[in-house]
Amino acid sequence: MGNWVGREDYEWVYTDQPHADRRKEILAKYPEIKSLMGPDLRLKWIVCMMVVIQFLAFYLVKDLDWKWVLFWAYAFSSCINHSMTLAIHEISHNTAFGNNKAMWNRYFAMFANLPVGLPYSASFKRYHLDHHRYLGGDGIDVDIPTEFEGWFFCTRLRKFVWIILQPLFYAVRPLCINPKPISQLEVTNVALQVAFNVMLYWLWGAKPVVYMLAGSMLGMGLHPISGHFIAEHYMFLKGHETYSYYGCLNLLTFNVGYHNEHHDFPSIPGRRLPMVKKIAAEYYDDLPQYTSWVRVLYDFIMDDTLSPYSRIKRKLKGDVKQE
Repeated sequence: MGNWVGREDYEWVYTDQPHADRRKEILAKYPEIKSLMGPDLRLKWIVCMMVVIQFLAFYLVKDLDWKWVLFWAYAFSSCINHSMTLAIHEISHNTAFGNNKAMWNRYFAMFANLPVGLPYSASFKRYHLDHHRYLGGDGIDVDIPTEFEGWFFCTRLRKFVWIILQPLFYAVRPLCINPKPISQLEVTNVALQVAFNVMLYWLWGAKPVVYMLAGSMLGMGLHPISGHFIAEHYMFLKGHETYSYYGCLNLLTFNVGYHNEHHDFPSIPGRRLPMVKKIAAEYYDDLPQYTSWVRVLYDFIMDDTLSPYSRIKRKLKGDVKQE
């Protein structure tokens, strides 16, 4: 459990990310893919249903023993709250109401954020668009682990701990890599979330609050769904920067597993990404892909050549326009 891994630095490259060129090539060959762009009219109703379900769960757990509160936090709250974070990911691309109603998407994301318990939707939007625009960009893309993470979490046991602590590192990493001035939307997001958490405690006590927060932390740590954090961009095969997953958990995660397709066409809602793969199959069928996020987590921990350093990075050239 204490073997040291081989990597001592990121995989530095001097080429642009592959997604922009592939997008141009696919659109030239299959212009009908443009018809898949635009809002997903079902998304807002699915999100509202998920919020109502979690509100009902808050009421049901208020009188349970603590052991059952924690059990349901991992068995159910972790799944629905992680799924909600991926709904917020969808909304960050304006797929709920479209680009013409950008602020509707921002405030709807704050509504979706409520049962997660941790105010992050406004900040996520700002950093996530940078991740798409400048994938692997040194000092810009906060999806890439810090130097400390790469240096310290370099054994099997430490990588296991690192995966458990993923929510913490995703929260702290932007402050270390690419801090930005606090926006008014972020202040609003925090104020709404704190008010909701206090109201939830006042109405039904501590158990629903613990169920909510524990579900979010557990669901984004050592959990089958959290395998997507590793699967999306960690370099399991040299030279390959983005990987897709075509397993059943896409049903719970708004097809975030179709990650090559998503980076090629971020304005296409997750529900339509399988159609991209079907239309342009020759561009995706031969790319490295996964069918199990659990296996991704296991392989990442047990393979001594993999670590938080297993990411492609690049120095950016020219003007960098951040959100």
